[in-house]
Amino acid sequence: MDAIVILVILLVLLLIPAGIYNGLVSRRNAVDNAFASLDANLQKRFDLVPNLVATVQGYAKHERSVLEEITRLRAQAQSGGSPNVRLQADSQMAPLFGQIMAVAEAYPQLRASDNFLHLQRTLTELEEQISASRRSFNAAISDYNTSIQSFPSSLLAGPFGFRPRDFFATEPAARTAPNLSGQF
Repeated sequence: MDAIVILVILLVLLLIPAGIYNGLVSRRNAVDNAFASLDANLQKRFDLVPNLVATVQGYAKHERSVLEEITRLRAQAQSGGSPNVRLQADSQMAPLFGQIMAVAEAYPQLRASDNFLHLQRTLTELEEQISASRRSFNAAISDYNTSIQSFPSSLLAGPFGFRPRDFFATEPAARTAPNLSGQF
């Protein structure tokens, strides 16, 4: 009888850490999955950039600096760097799209272009998908970070290499509305 009790206690002492570890792995994988979804949506937007730039470029010659900056940030994001590099490039690129859409208001021919209207609708849809992906990514990060910082899983998280992850946050410069005065 004592051997059975000892065996049950040992089994419980092995199963609890295994369950905690598996939960941490599951949450880490959920973060990676959420980032992959966000990254796929960002890639769609990055793929849209050349078409948008080419369409606007024909009309807005004096907006060259905005178009060049978007192209530069796209190349930076596409360089295959870390997730943080891709997210940083995205947060710098997002406000520039607003500038391009505002510039289009000054060019009636551009606003009337079927190609531009299609690109504008596509970009709007992508922005909504990216926003949803960001919320999902940050929710997965929150769940993961909470789990590795909570007792008793925090006892296993450190030794097994589970480290807190950063939330997707907008760059400070992207939090302000673009100044479009003097552009029209």
